[in-house]
Amino acid sequence: MTTEIPTDQQNSRLRETLDHGRETASHAYHDAKDKAGEIAQKTARTIEGNPLGILVGGLAVGALAGALIPRSPREKQLLAPVGKKVGETIRQATQAARETGLRELEEAGLTKDAAKDRAKSLFDDVVKAASNAGSAAAKAAANKSA
Repeated sequence: MTTEIPTDQQNSRLRETLDHGRETASHAYHDAKDKAGEIAQKTARTIEGNPLGILVGGLAVGALAGALIPRSPREKQLLAPVGKKVGETIRQATQAARETGLRELEEAGLTKDAAKDRAKSLFDDVVKAASNAGSAAAKAAANKSA
């Protein structure tokens, strides 16, 4: 069994190949690092511009993932008490928020009926504005095509 000893020319080519590989990997690393930085900045601007939308979107994705990924019997056993506790906490928080909101409305002189009337009036105004906008758009389109 003979082992070939690399020649100087083979060593030189091997070094060139390794150097080229290192350089390519370095460029790829820096490009990926730059892209990650850009994406992080863009994400931060998006979150700053619409934090509630991001929160709602995150909750929706989490709920979807939770619904699609089946739970194992062990998870059910471990998470059942946590789910009950979270559910009870949410129920209590919702009840407290409701009571506080009703109390604030009453203190502001807004009764349940007055709030309903105001909401209905606001809804009617929105419907009227949408209808007027639709009519104006239809007239503009008709005048443009004529």
